[in-house]
Amino acid sequence: MIEEIVTENDHGAGVVKSWASIIDDNTREQATLISRSNIVEGHLALMPDAHFGYGPPVGTALRTRDGVMPYAVGVDIGCGMIAAETTLKREQLIGHEGAILEAIREMIPSGVGRGHDGAILNAADAFVEEHGFPKGLESGAFDAGRVKQMRKKIKPQFGTLGAGNHFVEVCDNDEGTVWLLLHSGSRGIGNMLATGHQQRARAFCGEKKIPLEHQDMAYFPMGSAGADIYLLDMVWAQEYAFKQREAMMDNLISAVEMSVDDWDIVERINCHHNYAELQEDGAWLTRKGAIDASEGVPGIIPGSMGAATYIVRGKGNEEAYRTSPHGAGRVLSRNAARRTLSEDEFRTQMEGRTWLDRDAAKLLDEAPGAYKPIEQVMKDSQDLVETVAVLGQFINYKGL
Repeated sequence: MIEEIVTENDHGAGVVKSWASIIDDNTREQATLISRSNIVEGHLALMPDAHFGYGPPVGTALRTRDGVMPYAVGVDIGCGMIAAETTLKREQLIGHEGAILEAIREMIPSGVGRGHDGAILNAADAFVEEHGFPKGLESGAFDAGRVKQMRKKIKPQFGTLGAGNHFVEVCDNDEGTVWLLLHSGSRGIGNMLATGHQQRARAFCGEKKIPLEHQDMAYFPMGSAGADIYLLDMVWAQEYAFKQREAMMDNLISAVEMSVDDWDIVERINCHHNYAELQEDGAWLTRKGAIDASEGVPGIIPGSMGAATYIVRGKGNEEAYRTSPHGAGRVLSRNAARRTLSEDEFRTQMEGRTWLDRDAAKLLDEAPGAYKPIEQVMKDSQDLVETVAVLGQFINYKGL
């Protein structure tokens, strides 16, 4: 741990334990704000990649027992990473990079609101058959118009990447072993569930005259109908995100097989970094922009475009709630990155990689300069995880 911050005001007292050596004042203040919530139990753990977000900062772990705060999980419920180690070697893919990138573009749709019209819809049908629809769509929690919109997103967006910082990468380690990586969440349905429940939580707190230091801290008391429905929808969205990452990984494997065949998958790792789970003692542990780093648990911590990705194993640090960072963490907002970063420098940083270089201007908000150095994030994480492998990307496909 790098820093402990104790605050108290008329709203309450709070403790933040931080592992972040690079952190701005807004993020630190946001963390202390959330730590003072009357439903937060114990301290708030702030990860090395922490940055400003909705509600708690991205890069937060906290425990609640008396209530659930929709923005504690965030607006992309179940967002996470999946990685697959292969028996391929880097030299087997030399000369095939461009074809693989084009195959990825064809088989894994990306972009805001983009849906799927391919065979993956069979997997979407199977998911709905197994898990049904979110409780919020059937309970009267949302108006008919919103329910109609949400239903329209569930199947077509299953198996699609999304936009922003979502990506697909083909990487190799120091020994030349090829890994496949993918970052995505619960797509439009997860976002609409999260924002819808946040609006309902704010309305509930207003009706019940529950004092809030900030509206993003709105919550449902545990045991209330609002809490019950939110938790059911949250778990549903987490499973949606988990399963659709699996479906996209299947397509990513197929995309590579179009160029090189006769290889196998050694191991898959699929981990959420926006989620909550019930603990044995009855509390909910929420990780927002943070992964499970329980002892021996494998995890994925990607850097920015052009930077390394770390395959890790958790150390089970109880003070950090057995949690570690989920990535590099932003240091520039998207608008600030577009204003201040150089497209030429971005291209230089991505030299030697196959990527959507013709879209460099559109991707400038995802350039390495918009993020913390992943090497420093990992240095700050030394008592949280151990490194198993360091991966370097040679194909990058970013959602647009």
